[in-house]
This record gives sequence, structure tokens and C-alpha cells, in this order.
Amino acid sequence: MPARNLPEATFARTVLGSGPGLALAHGAGSSIDNTYGPILEGLAAHHKVVGIDYPGSGRTPRSTTPLSLDELADQLVAAAVAEGLETFAVSGYSLGGPVAIRAAARHPERVTALVLTATLPHHDNRLALATSIWHKLAETDRELLAQFLVMMAGGADALEAMPKEQLRQAVVFTAANVADGTPEQAELAGRLDVRDDLAHIQAPTLVVSTTQDWFTSTRLHHQLADTIPGARLVEIRTGHLPMVERPEEWQKFITDFIDEHHA
Repeated sequence: MPARNLPEATFARTVLGSGPGLALAHGAGSSIDNTYGPILEGLAAHHKVVGIDYPGSGRTPRSTTPLSLDELADQLVAAAVAEGLETFAVSGYSLGGPVAIRAAARHPERVTALVLTATLPHHDNRLALATSIWHKLAETDRELLAQFLVMMAGGADALEAMPKEQLRQAVVFTAANVADGTPEQAELAGRLDVRDDLAHIQAPTLVVSTTQDWFTSTRLHHQLADTIPGARLVEIRTGHLPMVERPEEWQKFITDFIDEHHA
């Protein structure tokens, strides 16, 4: 299959390190710094890391139209190529998982490995309800949105270990870091569907299942691992936020797998 033409890489991007390529796709309502910040230096220690911020996140201007999964995937690939990476692994977290899957489906000649964390092939009923609430609160009440996100994203172990003041600080921090483009990103998360891509993925794939996750269920994680040819599944005992609850363990899953499959 001939390589697809790539658009101009226009999304703001983070570039760190040197070595084999690793492209990063962040979660909805977040950014590269907020999704991968705790492990960025570790990832960049032996890899050239390129991550994009979606419209309304980081330094990328907010979109005035609904987001397209194809556009996000093509922009991720275009950014990596613009930084001199002809081939690269892709790590996708939450909404970034379908972005990574679509990138691998549309540009199989470039993607050497996939690591998919806390993510999904399509929205189930729980996520449909959650993204509807998320979308509305992002437009009307950031404080209440932050409480909702902490409740939904925190693992049971992590939440119950928090003293009252730490829980309050988590809500304040979350409210302060809600991306302006959250409504559009949550809307995309509530309608995406990459199930038709899964059987065609050629890249070796690792699915990291966050076992206490209320946003993306383990059922969805297993569906990915069962449908992508040759995919491997590992579990991490966290809610939706492995970068907060177990960052070192999460980083090791990513780097060990992509190093194993680096040509």
C-alpha cells in the first residue's frame, strides 16, 4: 500500500530526547504535559519523543468545528515525520488510544509498535453517559467538572488513601488544568469507533489495562487485546490515571515493549 500524503504539521508539539522514535497521543481534556509529564523524562532518556497537543490543549488553538479522529491521527504522524522520524512507536492514552490505532491503520509503514493504555475501541454505555456529563460541565461549571473527574478517574485504592485536604487539592488542581478544548475532545470521545481498524493493525501491540478504571472499563481493554492480531495485555492496578498512581510501572511497560520491538 503506498504511503498516504501527510498534512502540514500544525498542532503544537513537544520534542525531547534522541534515539528510536516514540510518538505520544494524550487523553481528552488534557495535554502532553498533563498526560505524560511524570514520565516524559524517562521516556526521552533513550528515545526521541514527539507528542502533539490537540486543538484546545497546550499551545494548539481551540477548534471551531467538531474534531476528526483522522485529522488527529494524521497530525500525530506528520509531527513525528517533521521531526525527522520516518518510523516510530506510538503510545496512546485514553482518547489517544483511538488516535494511535487510527494512525497505525492509516500509516502502517510508519508505526512500528503500539502501546494502548486505559483506552477503548468504541464508547460503551457508561462512557456515553460520562462524556455527556463531561461535555456539559466543561461548558458550565469547572469546579463541579473537577469533582466529577476526580471521582471517575481516581482508582479506589488511590482515592481512599487520600486525606480530606489532599482530595480537596486534587479537585483544585484538576479544575485549574481543564483544557479549553475539553468540550470538543469529550464530544469526540463520545462518538468515536475504531472497531473496523482493529483486525488490520500490523504493528505489535501492548494493551495496558487499568483495572480500577471507571471511564474505560476492563471489558473494553480486553476487547482491544482480543481483536488486534497478536496483541498482548498487561494489567496495572490503577484507576484512569496511571501517570499519577503508578508512573514508574506505567513507564516501564511502555519502554520495555517498544524496546523489545525496535528494529
